[in-house]
Amino acid sequence: MLLWNLVLMLVWCALFGDFNVKNLVGGFLIGYLMLMLLASRGVVGSPRYLRRVRRILSFLWFFLKELVMANVRVAREVVTPGINSKPAIVAVPLGDLSDAEITLLASLVTLTPGTMSMDVSTNRQTLYLHVMDLDGADAARLRKAIHDGFEARVVEVLR
Repeated sequence: MLLWNLVLMLVWCALFGDFNVKNLVGGFLIGYLMLMLLASRGVVGSPRYLRRVRRILSFLWFFLKELVMANVRVAREVVTPGINSKPAIVAVPLGDLSDAEITLLASLVTLTPGTMSMDVSTNRQTLYLHVMDLDGADAARLRKAIHDGFEARVVEVLR
């Protein structure tokens, strides 16, 4: 199905006569919608591919939303007069994740402003993060947000 989606994307770009990013993304999405329509009518198989693309798009939307919100929090902290931040190191327990899942999770957390992955325990059960501004009560909320948000979506996309 991925091959068909890519072929439809290339056909779309050829119809417009321009292979730019806008046409490539638009062609991919139009091709995906066409394949979804054909799969709902039983013409093509592999609904697994369609679910996976949907999960990836949902994951990208979630990450972009988190990225914008984190940028706003950091910007607010920077423009607030005085030093009010309370940096901390937080140990975040991890589920049973593969090396690729841990790497992606740590990278996504590091890309989010205000947090940085520092280390993973030797037993791969804990991710250590440096957080720019954290009250003591917020540590549990941060752990839950990472587990329910980033970790759950990483597992959903990679498995």
